[in-house]
Amino acid sequence: MHQRSLLTIIILLLSSSSVFAQTVDSLGKKLDSLHRVQQKPEEKPQIDVNKTDYTARTNITFKGYFILLGTDLEQEATAPLHASKKTWIQAGEWAALEGGLFFADKAIQKNSQIFMMHNPAFKNTSQYITNFGASYEVYTLAAFGAYGVVFKSNKVKTTTLLATQSYIAAGAMSWVVKFVAGRRRPNSFTPNNENNAIFLGPGLSSRNNSLNSSFPSGHTTAAFSAATVFAEEYKDEILIPVIAYSAATLVGLSRITQNAHWATDVFAGAALGYVTGRQVVFNYHRYSRLQMQGAKKKKVTMFFDLQYDNGVIMPNLVCKF
Repeated sequence: MHQRSLLTIIILLLSSSSVFAQTVDSLGKKLDSLHRVQQKPEEKPQIDVNKTDYTARTNITFKGYFILLGTDLEQEATAPLHASKKTWIQAGEWAALEGGLFFADKAIQKNSQIFMMHNPAFKNTSQYITNFGASYEVYTLAAFGAYGVVFKSNKVKTTTLLATQSYIAAGAMSWVVKFVAGRRRPNSFTPNNENNAIFLGPGLSSRNNSLNSSFPSGHTTAAFSAATVFAEEYKDEILIPVIAYSAATLVGLSRITQNAHWATDVFAGAALGYVTGRQVVFNYHRYSRLQMQGAKKKKVTMFFDLQYDNGVIMPNLVCKF
């Protein structure tokens, strides 16, 4: 509850009070139509992340924030219907890696717990790191948002808002997958029930939801969703993508050492967060291009009138720009 309240405050703080003239339906439809267009790599417009391109025109307004969030959720849910052949191949490669890692789940979990048992000093550190995939992440985003407001950085404000969108969208997708999978957490196993089913499915997942919501890792999903936004928006920097993904990876590893998730849960969460973060970033840049195109359009008015010249009345076409 506190995390949701803080996210709401961030959105209200960073969103401008001005609203673009476009209606919700028209902008949403344009974003969705651009998302569905299959373009060759050389035809795709380049995403310019130069900070000078983040202007008052491309700022995310309060209204625009929810238009973007709505289209983010819609595009995430309908992505399989519009996926290209290349995307399906990449999904197949991920599934193969996930399937191979599944057979190592128990061994990884067992060894991680043995390591923690012999290195108790890591216990508190692991717990501290794992919080960055939950409450601490919200506080971190709030700090970035405050920085953007205080120092009037359009790019920082925009990136923070996109990170909150990614956090929300990834969280929603994670919840759906958790419900469908109904996977048992590793800390629910004891020597007496070690052979129990790992996946319970949607019919049984509602029973003791805390123990049956292992796949994917929500903390890892949240960490990678925000990290990917910062990495993409600051891809022209050297350290920011490295720091962002390193921090997210540590969160994922901490979920294993905390015995809260299997390795495959963490891998799936990282993939879901990464895909969501990229989708949110690309959707925003489609949005910003629409705003800039709207700003460049000039209204042209044409009308006929009559002109008298040397005793002759002539029709005249007048254009006003």
